[in-house]
Amino acid sequence: MSIRQFLRFGLAVLALLSCAFVQAQDKAEHILGSGDVIRITVYQNPDLTLETQISELGQITFPLIGTVTLGGASITGAQEKVAKQLRDGGFVLKPQVNVMVVQIRSSQISILGQVSKPGRYPIVTVNSRVSEMIAAAGGVLPGGADVVTVVGTRDSKPAKYAIDLPAIMQAGKRELDITVANGDIIYVDRAPSLYIYGEVQKPGVFRLERGMTVLQALAQGGGLTARGTERGIRVHRRNASGEVNVMQLKMTDLVQPDDVIYVRESVF
Repeated sequence: MSIRQFLRFGLAVLALLSCAFVQAQDKAEHILGSGDVIRITVYQNPDLTLETQISELGQITFPLIGTVTLGGASITGAQEKVAKQLRDGGFVLKPQVNVMVVQIRSSQISILGQVSKPGRYPIVTVNSRVSEMIAAAGGVLPGGADVVTVVGTRDSKPAKYAIDLPAIMQAGKRELDITVANGDIIYVDRAPSLYIYGEVQKPGVFRLERGMTVLQALAQGGGLTARGTERGIRVHRRNASGEVNVMQLKMTDLVQPDDVIYVRESVF
């Protein structure tokens, strides 16, 4: 096998593993809770078909077997529990039970910050993702940041994620768009900004775009006035210790959040 063939084989294996990983994530089961609406069917027993809502106690009433506690159970666990009670009661010899979630009402998340409609939202679909929940809240406002923060619990441990929405939407990186879980908080902060004053046409506070240079920042301020000079541009930048450093940057240098750009008047 040549090196090129080996590399092609390796890439194919990695692609298969990646697909398997994504599929495994998509098959994560919902945990049933009070308020969820489910539909239960038993193979070859249409009279046992039931669509019902799980009560506040996490229970349902099923034909023949009566009260069944399903709150806190996975879909598979609920199927096994109903099947066991049907079998143990002698009602169905070999029950094949299917449980389908019709509507999820037990799981909720909070969406805060720079969105059109902040508040609490139910996770109505299994494996709902961050971008879908933000869309349910009306989307990010013009002044909102591109990267949103998700705080929650995963595997019984505190978890925090930074979700890059443009990378998901523009680059198609779906793997960055994590699924939400009950109790998650999605926070959309204000977009980073910069300040421009001095000899510019429109001094003020402006949104800092990705990869913005000094020249692009000045363009947001309408450019220099007739009295302004490129040699008189100073950038005030706060370092990690909180001290403000005054720098003279090139027009092609990148601007950072909270930079203050001052354009001095030409001495001539």
